[in-house]
Amino acid sequence: MNRAKLSDIVGIINKIAPPALAEEWDNVGLQVGDTSAEIGRIMVALDPGLPAIDAAIQSSCQLLLSHHPFIFKPLKRITSGDETGRLIQKSIRGGLAVLSLHTNYDTAANGVNDLLARALGLEKLSPLRIVKREELLKLVVYIPETHLDAVMAELLQYGVMQGHYDECSFRAAGIGTFRPLDGAAPFIGTSGKRESVAESRFEILLPKTGLQPALKALYKVHPYDEPAFDIVPLLNEGELAGIGRIGLLPAPVAVREFAVQVKQRLSAASVRVVGDLDRQTAKVALCGGSGMSLLHEAVRAGADTFVTGDIKYHEAREAEALGITLIDAGHFATEQLMVAGLATRLGLELKKRKFDAEVLQCSLETDPFVTL
Repeated sequence: MNRAKLSDIVGIINKIAPPALAEEWDNVGLQVGDTSAEIGRIMVALDPGLPAIDAAIQSSCQLLLSHHPFIFKPLKRITSGDETGRLIQKSIRGGLAVLSLHTNYDTAANGVNDLLARALGLEKLSPLRIVKREELLKLVVYIPETHLDAVMAELLQYGVMQGHYDECSFRAAGIGTFRPLDGAAPFIGTSGKRESVAESRFEILLPKTGLQPALKALYKVHPYDEPAFDIVPLLNEGELAGIGRIGLLPAPVAVREFAVQVKQRLSAASVRVVGDLDRQTAKVALCGGSGMSLLHEAVRAGADTFVTGDIKYHEAREAEALGITLIDAGHFATEQLMVAGLATRLGLELKKRKFDAEVLQCSLETDPFVTL
């Protein structure tokens, strides 16, 4: 097992939730930390507040992964006179880096909204508002047979999923030729003499955003000082990326019954409902956190119920006029499930890369609202 550096974890998180998927107003990525620092223990939390930071430091973590950004607005100063300044100073003194993935994780496949949809039992999911379609490339690499497995293992982690399959690639055997010239440092061969080597042509589909990390990994593990590779732009369309989700319940149920299911499955203290409790619901839209900006998309998509949090009075009146049921399960409850989801996913990615790092879940966070 290898010791991970913070830069390694940033790379993994950027694959799970590409920064390009974040909204323009958002601030995602590394907020505090030294990318060369070694990371042996990581804590995942919803909010980068005092409970999570204290828990991470007390648990000897070197990294806190939070959904909500640690630094959201531009800072003019870092002092103990305000909460953000105090928390930044506390993190630095405690040797704790902070990395946030917010709207990029909301949008990403298997992110917050997919986790929420699965928790509520929705099927046949699609994004509620399309943000972009992923651009794809094909990376073709020529690898000596002696190093094929090692290079493949490194590159497969950057490939795109195709349907319900990952680690998809193609390879074919062949003979590569080259002649080292003066100044070369050949792994195989002698300067001035043409060499013939048994090689494999290895092909893999990559998201455009994953090309640079994949090339960095290629240079790290390929034995040649000048690896031969091709980058091929494709007309193939990648997955649709979008905010929110819409899907179908396994069978229609009364709103009253579905609202109870939402409360139970999200461990919410309470839920608020706008609409007829006896009405049947089958097509459900959702958005974790504050999602009422997607109300009209939900209506246009034919949803009969919209699940989100932070619904305001006049938004509820608008939904009544539009004829769509609302279920407000709260900001905390509709996003808290990201802690377990991200911790599990990150743990698998670390294991795949043979990194010796432990992932913990913050258990001290609670909904700031108390229901009496």
